[in-house]
Amino acid sequence: MRLHGLLSFPLTPFTEDGKVNLAVLADHIERQLAAGPSGLFVACGTGEFTSLSTQEYRDVVGTVVRVAAGRAPVFAGTGGGPQLARDFAAAAAEAGADGLLLLPPYLVSSTPAGLVEHVRFVAEATGLPITVYQRGNAVLDPAAAVALLDVPTVVGIKDGRGDVSAMLQLVTAIRASGHPRAAEFGFLNGLPTAELSVQAYRAIGVDSYSSAVLCFVPDIATAFYRAVETGDSAATQALLAAFYLPFVALRDLVPGYAVALVKAGARLEGLDVGAVRPPLVDATPEHVERLAATIEAGRAALRGLRRAA
Repeated sequence: MRLHGLLSFPLTPFTEDGKVNLAVLADHIERQLAAGPSGLFVACGTGEFTSLSTQEYRDVVGTVVRVAAGRAPVFAGTGGGPQLARDFAAAAAEAGADGLLLLPPYLVSSTPAGLVEHVRFVAEATGLPITVYQRGNAVLDPAAAVALLDVPTVVGIKDGRGDVSAMLQLVTAIRASGHPRAAEFGFLNGLPTAELSVQAYRAIGVDSYSSAVLCFVPDIATAFYRAVETGDSAATQALLAAFYLPFVALRDLVPGYAVALVKAGARLEGLDVGAVRPPLVDATPEHVERLAATIEAGRAALRGLRRAA
């Protein structure tokens, strides 16, 4: 279950009256699969996990599993308190998910050793492979990261903190541990708009990253990934300058835009994903106009690169 490369984190579409729109979700997943990601991470942060009921969660995961039909592994988000995380893990298994992304514990903070015990508690309730998401109130140190190797179903760590030096320590500690699973253990760059940090993370051995941008401009996202993979620095810099940096500047204007702006982009591309659920707020008309201009600038840069090639 060690994944490489570009990872999709699909949206959860809602109808006008606020229900989960499974038909649009199926269309969204088909479009994501066409972009060729190495994995689908559904009902996670971009998929508004915290807003879903257990039944909605089952419906979302089951729909994605059905549509994917084995073309890419399906990881489902799970989290909240430890018992709730177990319940969602069981629901994911029943829906046919291939693995789990364990989100940080709800509200409380603890020590790195306490986080490992939380992971153990959830892992005891499921046989699915687990990727542990560290950010905010869930931070590992090297000793805790190595301890995760003794939890057989934990297959990787996703970093959402952005401390490259600290992440290097985790990667080095695991790879040098001598543990039988050390070489196969995976690391994912899970920062919002991870494209901005992908080169720094690749330098420390983290070659997989989540791409929310893939949800609405897969042409730009996949072109950027190819540029990074092939070492095409000119294309990488052109797409960063024309699209990614302006997008991040817009995203950072309002808390929650890491999801809301992505949904706005999907709507601009003709996918009726609906609004975000509270406490998130939708992008303003002015910001949607700026997003549309940013998308066009990114595609203009992409056309220029194709002509040059």
